Amino acid sequence: MEKANISGYQLFVLIFLFEMGSALLVPLAGEAKQAAWLVILIAMVGGFLLFFIYYGLFQYYPEQLLTEFVRSILGNFLGRIVAFLYILYFIYLAARVLRDFGDTLLTFAYPHIPLFVANAAFILVVVYTVRKGVEVLTRTGELFFVLENLLLMTFFLLIVASGMIHLNTLKPVIEMSVTEMVKMAFTKTIFFPFGEIISFLMIFPYLNEPERLKKIGISSIAAAGIFLAIIMAMNIAVLGVDLTTRSQYPLLSLIQSIEVAGFLERLDVYFLFLLMIGGFIKISVFTYVAVTGTANVFNVKQPSRLAYPVGFVILLSSIIIASSFTEHMHEGLGAVPIYIHLPFQVIIPLLLLIIAFFKNRKKKKGQHQNKFQGGVDQK
Repeated sequence: MEKANISGYQLFVLIFLFEMGSALLVPLAGEAKQAAWLVILIAMVGGFLLFFIYYGLFQYYPEQLLTEFVRSILGNFLGRIVAFLYILYFIYLAARVLRDFGDTLLTFAYPHIPLFVANAAFILVVVYTVRKGVEVLTRTGELFFVLENLLLMTFFLLIVASGMIHLNTLKPVIEMSVTEMVKMAFTKTIFFPFGEIISFLMIFPYLNEPERLKKIGISSIAAAGIFLAIIMAMNIAVLGVDLTTRSQYPLLSLIQSIEVAGFLERLDVYFLFLLMIGGFIKISVFTYVAVTGTANVFNVKQPSRLAYPVGFVILLSSIIIASSFTEHMHEGLGAVPIYIHLPFQVIIPLLLLIIAFFKNRKKKKGQHQNKFQGGVDQK
């Protein structure tokens, strides 16, 4: 664990950019059609519940990383196995996101560049930042936060000025039942992007104001969830349900449709900037926690030395993870939420919290008895 401190504002910014990340690219909760934005908000509430599980673990072990306190809870042998599995999980997520942004970049801007070259260039920048530590990463996030908000504000103003918003396309708002919306939110949308905040259990101990963590976590998740819901509602209001759900990148289609005063159009650079900011922050966070976790489990004194080897593993994994973009998306929407996200984001953390509760309860009870016996002896 490196010697570093990050402020509450920096953590808020990092979580917000992380949550927005690759969620901007895809038609999030698109199967819900006009109710997609409502499903995102329901999933956001589920994200609060997951955050409280992670926050509960942090309260028991405020100075320990995820890869440390699993050993305190489960014992050294089993704890190391679980910690190593989480490292693999973070590497896998980093590889998935790198593949997402590599494929998008090739489809959208550089169709003649090999995927390996595009991903390699991206991961080199990420690794360079990760080597500098979490403080540099959070300061970079502060700069990107300002830029992304300026882009989004300008983007919203241009959409309104272009007169393309048709609120009738959002009706009927509740075409599917509330039960179906809740089921979709808690079986798919909750895991991506909200449940991925579990990676921040490797960053929370660096917060210099731990008493503010609950407020920071809830506000950042809420801000990201509301932004994603608004963007999804805007996609549907401008493009319509069919085009939004059929498009690989509905936000890109939305930006390409902007036309103001007959000359301000084809603002693809907006999408490119949002793509680069979201991809960089999300891959950097996953890479950083994978590097830090590996150093912690294998007792490496200088984690920065592991940045390039871990980055190389992520790069190779992003290439071999799927044979095509279609297969990659099919896995991400089908098998990954149930067989990978559910155990690592919900089942294991919940079991760890239950065990930690009873272990700390027993410990406190033992301390109370010793104190009582000491008082009796003195008498």
